[in-house]
Amino acid sequence: MQQIIPKKCTVLVIGGGPAGSSAATHLAKSGVDVVLLERAEFPRNQVGESLIPHFWKFTDQLGVSEQIQQQGFLRKAGGITLWNGKVQQILFSDYGYTRPGLHVERDIFDHLLLAHSKQQGALVFHRVAVKQVDLSCAQPIVYYLDTRGDSNLAGTIQCRFVVDASGHSSLLAHQLETQHSIGSEMNFLSLWGYFKNSRYVGADRQSHHSAEMKAVPPVTFVMSHANGWLWHIVLREKTSVGLIVHSEKMKAMDKQQREVYFKQSCARLPHLKDLLRDAQFIEGSLQYRPDYSYYATQTCQQNYYCIGDAAGFVDPIFSHGIQNAFYNAAVASLAISESLKNTSKSARYAQLCESRIQQFYGFSRALSLGDFGVHGVNRDLVKSLMKAMSPLELELMLVVSEMTNRSANFKQLAHEAGVWVRFSQQHEQQKRGLIEDLQF
Repeated sequence: MQQIIPKKCTVLVIGGGPAGSSAATHLAKSGVDVVLLERAEFPRNQVGESLIPHFWKFTDQLGVSEQIQQQGFLRKAGGITLWNGKVQQILFSDYGYTRPGLHVERDIFDHLLLAHSKQQGALVFHRVAVKQVDLSCAQPIVYYLDTRGDSNLAGTIQCRFVVDASGHSSLLAHQLETQHSIGSEMNFLSLWGYFKNSRYVGADRQSHHSAEMKAVPPVTFVMSHANGWLWHIVLREKTSVGLIVHSEKMKAMDKQQREVYFKQSCARLPHLKDLLRDAQFIEGSLQYRPDYSYYATQTCQQNYYCIGDAAGFVDPIFSHGIQNAFYNAAVASLAISESLKNTSKSARYAQLCESRIQQFYGFSRALSLGDFGVHGVNRDLVKSLMKAMSPLELELMLVVSEMTNRSANFKQLAHEAGVWVRFSQQHEQQKRGLIEDLQF
């Protein structure tokens, strides 16, 4: 017998990805009555398989780190980029990280997080799609379509707070017309698919057969090409390959033409073709996303919060997406919990959360896209965040931006924030990341 969706709850979460499930976990652990509606049936496919070590502090807070470790995801040592002919490498251990980054199958990873939120007391409903949210009254009314049975049933649920974690659907941002695409020269779209039996790039800068992964840990491999850049992320039983391409390049292509372009690119691009020389494309795995980079001008109000990709999406190049989702969920959950304790200050808590979310996305956008002062980036918020970061973490951010020729804006912001001297001399002495060549 299907569980009945309640008519009322304290917090309604839209979406069961890392942002939504994390918010539900935080709130449920605090004793808050929370309902989560997810339109898909989990586990479901999702892109974004590379996690940087920062994520562990959030999973520690959620109480799910041990389950992640037990799952046996691939531990990655760092990343290697080949950008405009220049090869650079990052090893997380050089920056004080004692816990690894991971390459994860997102269907398994996300399902684990969502199951954990249910274990903590959140009411989770799959195959229930939220269609609209009425924010005109103090307690929002959420309209949904329940597709669990033989027929689709429309329903409503009233709540005190809505947390929109609907991902790229960005339900509230579209409804409220607060979403904007990045209007810059870096206007891209993404294509990605999966291969079996791919070789991988190891921490020793050489390519290896998948059977060697226990002996030589993998890295995330990123490379520029004439029309954008690509990623190669080895997983336990398959490999994720993605092409980031200038939008104009594929403007008139249909689905079949995009697949031909993807396969031909994988077969001709240097280094990538070597990694895939013995690999087989998994038919039907190619996916496409045109709405590449965007932001919302308003993410938090007194009775709603937009988090994760529903609040903005920057660029997957530095693997910030999951980290942003975890961070957004943590600060939004705290704001809601405090608002429930002191309702007279709920608007203030929403405003503080808005600043934190915009600060985090602004930093990612300034670092990844090279846009600041425009396109939704508040320079003062970004500089404030930089002042709070440790010199070693700032150096890491400088290195990753230099690896993809995007460091000019980072350096300018660091100078303006007065933090440049805290790490620049050490960086110049160490010159971490510079390597001679790859051996494929």
